[in-house]
Amino acid sequence: MTNPPPAIGLRVPTEEDAYAWHRVFDDPEVMEFLGGRPAERSVYEEMTARQRRHDAEHGFCFWTLTDARGEVLGFTGAQPWPHDWSPAVGRIEIGWRLTRSAWGRGYVTAAARETLDRVRAAGVEEVVALVDAANHRSSAVARRLGMGGPEEFRTPSGRAAHCYRLKL
Repeated sequence: MTNPPPAIGLRVPTEEDAYAWHRVFDDPEVMEFLGGRPAERSVYEEMTARQRRHDAEHGFCFWTLTDARGEVLGFTGAQPWPHDWSPAVGRIEIGWRLTRSAWGRGYVTAAARETLDRVRAAGVEEVVALVDAANHRSSAVARRLGMGGPEEFRTPSGRAAHCYRLKL
């Protein structure tokens, strides 16, 4: 018997969420596959503002992920791939980042499934997930979502990465 998915909330990130994201991602383990160091708060201020624009323009973004009590756990959602490298160029990327204290509890998978429902409703026909090749937790989420692949590639820093794809 499998456990039911945890109760989650997804909301368009607020200006205050920049502070929450900075707080919950201020952990070298959370940032291990994203450069290894926590980012400055200004990075999250810009990121949350960009996500509000994505939601207004596309009907989806990287939403703030909360638990049943409304506590910020991180983000999960989708956005147009913002870079000119990788197999994701011109695609919609699905992604997630979660505070370490919530790892292994099903939050990301539940939120990613809700994301797939929302982007499908917005008319998106395919999503990709880009995952560091050493990030086995995120690769497992992509597989649980039914994503195909992975296609291997190298990031600009030279790290091995995987591109997973899913037709919606």
